[in-house]
Amino acid sequence: MPHWSVYTGNSEPHDGIDRLPAPPPWRAFDGEPVVPPPRDADDEAAVSPDRVHRARSYVATPESVELVNAALVLRRPLLVTGPPGTGKSSLAYAVARELGLGPVLRWNITSRSTLADGLYQYDPLSRLYAARQAAWRERGGDAGGGVEDHLRLGPLGTALLPYERPRALLVDEIDKSDLDLPNDLLNVLEEGQYEIPELMRAARHSAEDVTAGVLADGSGEPVTVTRGRVRCRAFPFVVLTSNGEREFPPAFLRRCVRLKLRRPGREQLTEIVRAHLDTPPGEAEHLIDRFLTRAADGELATDQLLNALYLTGVAGLDADSRDALAERLMPYLGATADGDGF
Repeated sequence: MPHWSVYTGNSEPHDGIDRLPAPPPWRAFDGEPVVPPPRDADDEAAVSPDRVHRARSYVATPESVELVNAALVLRRPLLVTGPPGTGKSSLAYAVARELGLGPVLRWNITSRSTLADGLYQYDPLSRLYAARQAAWRERGGDAGGGVEDHLRLGPLGTALLPYERPRALLVDEIDKSDLDLPNDLLNVLEEGQYEIPELMRAARHSAEDVTAGVLADGSGEPVTVTRGRVRCRAFPFVVLTSNGEREFPPAFLRRCVRLKLRRPGREQLTEIVRAHLDTPPGEAEHLIDRFLTRAADGELATDQLLNALYLTGVAGLDADSRDALAERLMPYLGATADGDGF
């Protein structure tokens, strides 16, 4: 491995991210480091148990390890494409856990998603309501708090805060987005910064550096934003996933490190089954053979194999009956909601 490789894919957490080389001069950022470090990626209060399991049991390929490290060193987003069930979203959790990047910030994309959704949300109605309540209580006293009391940073906006160590951001199924979103997202990730106009207006007529405490995604603690501008310090590890349902603009593709995941072969599939279910060697061979035959036609995702093995494993059947039941049930045991649960 090159000396700059910090991600190994072996799922053992370590502090290798601190050995990451300096960024290229054109990808260096200088946000003031005023943000506390994130919580541990295995913190059950911050991360659901299923995501912790996915991070621990993810089986990385040599190609994915190599390209994850390339994205980390170049401070570029990683665009991960491949059919459902190939581990696209799980990769972000595995990298965050191994490198201690804190809980993954997740932005699930739909056809209605906009850049503003990922950066921050502002609720003017709640501010108006608070102002009216304050007026009724105090007859013109407190106007219901400042703008920052009605703002919350989104996953993208939180990822770009000036952390000393990079955060991990998963932008899931970006191919479902509106046509404009990839280029809009590209501009923010290229610059590593964004502005919050509502806070900038409040600071416009002040000669001093006006600061505001704004809640970040996944946190109940406010972070400091100065004069309505946010600029990253350590560029986040950004994973963009796509099922390949659309083409992306050339300018967008040029600025991403691209990883194409394929359906796992026998060896990797055996490792995946062992990692998730601790299945003894040879016990799942017959079902893996049948799965590979049917998956080649695009019928099945890896989740369905894991579901079938687990369900029949707790049924108390002998080996032949278990295999027969698993093969019969496998097509009906649908993948997880995001199609990428192993």
